[in-house]
Amino acid sequence: MLDLKDMEYKELEEYLISVGEKRFRAAQIYKWLHMGVTSYDEMTDISKALREKLGAQTYVSTLEIEEKYVSKLDGTVKYLFRLPDGNCIESVVMRYRHGLTICISSQVGCRMGCRFCASTIGGLFRSLTAGEILNQVIFAEKDMGERISNIVLMGIGEPLDNYDNVIKFLHNVHNEKGKNIGYRHITLSTCGVVPGIYKLAEENIPITLTISLHAPNNEIRDSIMPVNHAYKIEELFKACRYYLEKTGRRLSFEYSLIHGVNDSVRNAEELAALIKPLHAHVNLIPVNRVEERDFKKGSRNEINAFCQRLTMRGVNATIRRELGADISASCGQLRKRAGNIKDE
Repeated sequence: MLDLKDMEYKELEEYLISVGEKRFRAAQIYKWLHMGVTSYDEMTDISKALREKLGAQTYVSTLEIEEKYVSKLDGTVKYLFRLPDGNCIESVVMRYRHGLTICISSQVGCRMGCRFCASTIGGLFRSLTAGEILNQVIFAEKDMGERISNIVLMGIGEPLDNYDNVIKFLHNVHNEKGKNIGYRHITLSTCGVVPGIYKLAEENIPITLTISLHAPNNEIRDSIMPVNHAYKIEELFKACRYYLEKTGRRLSFEYSLIHGVNDSVRNAEELAALIKPLHAHVNLIPVNRVEERDFKKGSRNEINAFCQRLTMRGVNATIRRELGADISASCGQLRKRAGNIKDE
């Protein structure tokens, strides 16, 4: 059985032609799928015969809302979605002045092993299909009854470890016959999968690429991010420079401030020296508490001082606004409670 949401628009056209249907049917079916119908019976402008034909060979994929939390502080909504195979993923919808932004997952679990991240506890179960990634946008939007205008691939999983499905998702969510979300309203975050950065540079997709750096030198990064054993900071920044030259798109860097690990004055000086030549933005993130880890964030004064030291060195740096603090809005917190993760 095929999930038509895993197909790009041209693939859907080709599939329908292969089963004896007219090309124009693709636009009708594509629209319905992106509206969030849960069965072919809801597609009222196609014939019963075609609905039956599709039902015999394909299916309409869905997500179930297992749990939903709404922040009383700022309206942030956190979803625990259950997939048809029983696995769970998390998505978070954040409300800004410019509209709704959804942070979505690309995998069930993660094999990158970053020590400060709850998403990687238990490892990788599997990657999501293009349709499963898209469904997070579709069903969150359907549940909220409001249009989602911005997407961040920064939830559970490493997007560049699920490269082909993520690229298909990007094409589909951007397609004007579907959600029609502009590429410049989409951000992809990677912990530094260097080959994927080079491939992404060749795609000519003008999304925003952000690098989860979290350390200013190889010694610290080795200790908290296993990916650094494969791709050292020097290799990562070489790939970043290539991406910048190839796309002309400004890069940004995420840096989780972990008290006593990567937040010293020296660390700030090292980080500034790395970032300044790229004219990139640094998003400072006070580390989230994870029960299985003993990492802690510094005081507000220490966090502000780190940011100020970067700006004094000519680096554009901001401290991420904490949203959904009362509902544990950082990804990875709900899956274990739902029985979807084993202890390490």
